[in-house]
Amino acid sequence: MKKRLSVFWSGRVQGVGFRYTAESSALQLGVTGWVRNLPDGRVEAVVEGPEKTLKTLLDQIASGAMKKYIRGVETRWEKPTGEFDDFQIRFF
Repeated sequence: MKKRLSVFWSGRVQGVGFRYTAESSALQLGVTGWVRNLPDGRVEAVVEGPEKTLKTLLDQIASGAMKKYIRGVETRWEKPTGEFDDFQIRFF
């Protein structure tokens, strides 16, 4: 079943390749949505795909090279809108 996941990562997650890592994982897993830096220092992503795949995305990011930079993760699960055709990095 498809889901929509909004996620906010906090810590030292900007300036370390975090968005590119998230994009790479998302493209590898075939999910859609976007990731961006926020002015407050966090990174935000909105992603749609099968729930199991979205959990895999979270796990890959949490256990990979970015693990040492993450201090907190906030997630919100929602109904998918189907508005995305691909996954991309957004610049504010």
